[in-house]
Parts: sequence; structure tokens; C-alpha cells
Amino acid sequence: MNPAPAYVGDDGTLLDVAETIAADWAALGVDGSFLALNLDTGEQLGFDVTRSMPLASVVKVPVALVVLDRIAAGDLDPAHPVTVDPATGSVGPTGLAAFRHPATVAVGDLVQLMLSVSDNAAADALLDLVPVARIDASLRAWGCAGIRVRHRMNHMYECAAGAAGNDFSLALELAVRDARAGRHTIETLDPAHANAGSAAALVGLLRRVWCDGISAPRATAELRRMMGLQVFTHRLASELRADTLRWSGKTGTFLHLRHEIGVVEAACGTRVAMAALTRADRRAGQAPDIDLAIGVAGREAFEALRR
Repeated sequence: MNPAPAYVGDDGTLLDVAETIAADWAALGVDGSFLALNLDTGEQLGFDVTRSMPLASVVKVPVALVVLDRIAAGDLDPAHPVTVDPATGSVGPTGLAAFRHPATVAVGDLVQLMLSVSDNAAADALLDLVPVARIDASLRAWGCAGIRVRHRMNHMYECAAGAAGNDFSLALELAVRDARAGRHTIETLDPAHANAGSAAALVGLLRRVWCDGISAPRATAELRRMMGLQVFTHRLASELRADTLRWSGKTGTFLHLRHEIGVVEAACGTRVAMAALTRADRRAGQAPDIDLAIGVAGREAFEALRR
């Protein structure tokens, strides 16, 4: 049995919203953490916000920031061409990872592919240029101790294949079983070995990106622009659709993990950063009810924090 969530909220109303979100998730068999922060007032609500979880593709946001920082510093040319060969590339359903033939793409466009369609091959091509150790060291130098980058994207699939062969259904079953037992047959689901972070650390990173408090303004502005191009809108953004709202985010999905982080900006000036990190207690590749619950959480949090 999971312990009761540790709630955060600056007043009773915000605590009530956090408790409602946690209860709704629990009713669906979802374990996880959530944090929403008004970037201008500092008010926040959430639960289990310091809990570290494997990030899946959410890690592409800090990877992108470090790459864009190197571009801003003049150490990396955004127009430099990189050839990605599917024969040696990374697994994934989108972008270059789904290509059947070699393709040559500029570094800056690799960053956009990595963020807009969550392209694993683009991400690992960038990690050939700016290695994992450099990404992690840069984050620590910036004071982002709650986010760790330890491996390439393809390593998630290599570890799953090592445990379950080519049977993705078995890998999902192992992930759910191990979560119940508190162990990790698949190494990249272990926060001690995975690319990992907490809702608090991720929202803290978003706050600094949106307030130009990290890296260089040129890099943070480009990251904000690219996160606004994400094509996947079925989680946090799903209940925040309006002409007066702008969502910039990044999803992360692997086996039983369904995440998203991002910032919603209203025409009136309100800006709320959010992180939803979830782990499902079911063997289902598709779970639209969980995606919807994440979306409802985003809307309820935004409405509660809107000032």
C-alpha cells in the first residue's frame, strides 16, 4: 500500500484542489506526483512533489536546454548537418526514429524534432554531440540537483529488451509487477539509475526558463518557442484549450509511465508551470482515462491558481 500523499498548498482552497487531484488519480490506479506553480505570485499546489521518478521523454527538456546553451555560447553551430542512419539509430515511433533511410538534419532542427514530436533518434544524435555526462554536469552547475541525466534514450528500450526480449507486453507486465513489489527488473525504471527527477525540480527548471533565470536568454527563449510546438495535446493541455491560453509542454511515455511538464500562459498575464508524473497500476499500452485525469488536474490547478 502506498503511503498517504504529502500535500502542498498555500491555503485551504489550494490544498483541497491538491487532495481532489490525488484522490481522482488513486481511483484510477495511478501513483505519482503533481505540482502547479503560479510563476508570478509564487502560489502552488500539489502532492509528493519531491519524489524522484524516471522521466522518460520529459528528460528531453533539460537536454534541449543544455544543447541550446552550447549554441548560444557559440560552441555548437545550429546549422551543422548531422546524418542519422536508422540502421544504427534509436527506437521510437516518431520523427527520424521512424525513418527507413538515412537522413541529414541540422542540429537546430534536431532539437525541434526532439521536442515537437519527441523524436528519440534526434535526441540521441544530439547526445552524440553533447554527451550525457556534459548534460548532467551542466544541470548540477546550474543548481538543478533534483534532475539527473544518466543515459541515452535508446537505453530505455535496451533495458526493456534485456528483461523481456522483444515482447513489449511482457516488459509492461514486468514494470507493473515490479512497481507493486518495490523492485526494478528494468533498470531504467529505477530512479537511482534512470534519467530521473521530481515534480518540484522540473517546475523549478520551468520557472527559471520562463523567467530567464538559467543559461542565456537566447537559449531560454528558443526553448520556450520549441516547447510551444509540441504536437501531443492529450494530457495537461487537453483541458486548457482556448484562444486566450497558450500551452508549451513536453510529454514522456514509457511502459506504465505517463508524464507531462509545461507552462500555460493566459492572455491576462497569468503563467502557471506544471509537472504531472504518473505510474499506472495496469498493463495497458493505451489509457485515455489516465490522460484525461492528467488534463483535468491541469485545468483544476490552473483555475485555482489563476489570479
